[in-house]
Amino acid sequence: MSRSRNKFLFGGLIILAAVVYLIVSSTAAGAQFFFTVDELLADGPGAVGKPARVAGAVLGDTIVYDTETLTLSFTIVHTPGDTRLINDEGGLAAALDAAVADPTRNRLQVVYVGVKPDLLQHAAEAIVSGQIDESGVFHANELLLRCPTRYEEALPAQAQG
Repeated sequence: MSRSRNKFLFGGLIILAAVVYLIVSSTAAGAQFFFTVDELLADGPGAVGKPARVAGAVLGDTIVYDTETLTLSFTIVHTPGDTRLINDEGGLAAALDAAVADPTRNRLQVVYVGVKPDLLQHAAEAIVSGQIDESGVFHANELLLRCPTRYEEALPAQAQG
């Protein structure tokens, strides 16, 4: 009886170890840091090649789209990452307008291959996922946009902490 119980415990431990390994390995592989443009550029060479998600305001006059290669390039400008700072600037729309109008803020060149989203316009908030290369160009594999005129209402209550 004791021998069969030990086999059951040993088998259970192996299954438990396998489940823990799968959880830890999938969490580490999917980990992605969320940065502002300033934070990503401050990391310098340490950020090269690491998966990251960056948010910023789109500079409309930098949008270039090649319809043959589906290559989209544009520049995003640093916007505050803290909800309080965004509210201090008068809300999301005002913060995005202030970002694109301020030539002193850090900028990040983004390259994305895919269909050009309709919401990609001047002063829209872009959230890009991908990696920055050695030359400082961010190669996005995911592009999300938030147009301030469509979401003029305040930030979600849970984000205001």
